[in-house]
Amino acid sequence: MHALTDGRGRTLVVLLTAGNVNDTTMFAPLLAALRVARAGPGRPRTCPDYVVADKGYSSRANRALLRRRGIAHTIPEPRDQQANRRRKGSAGGRPVGFDPDRYMRRNVVERGFCRVKQWRGLATRYDKHARNYVGALNLAALLTWLP
Repeated sequence: MHALTDGRGRTLVVLLTAGNVNDTTMFAPLLAALRVARAGPGRPRTCPDYVVADKGYSSRANRALLRRRGIAHTIPEPRDQQANRRRKGSAGGRPVGFDPDRYMRRNVVERGFCRVKQWRGLATRYDKHARNYVGALNLAALLTWLP
């Protein structure tokens, strides 16, 4: 399960993939699926104000995608990527920007996952078919929007 949440932990996008698909390859499809309706007329927003992600989404391609779309972000760099960049010397580029204060708010995303996984069937993956599991995920995501 891959998901995007807003600043309050409410689910915006949910994508389901096989268990062997890693997070970094699903980053672009998650951003592409983002559609947030505006309060008034106009097309939906497709560009978030800020992205906070964990080390699983750290890659040059994801950072380039965010830079191209003009989206500010805080994504920590894993130690192996730091070591590779240092090993290359000046050709490795400069260290990525990282705001620890903003990264502390990433727990909102984890709380959003926990809220969805309070459903026993979702947490234990009882459903045999992906369409049933996605339906339950979408229902649980919709319920996070209710007061």
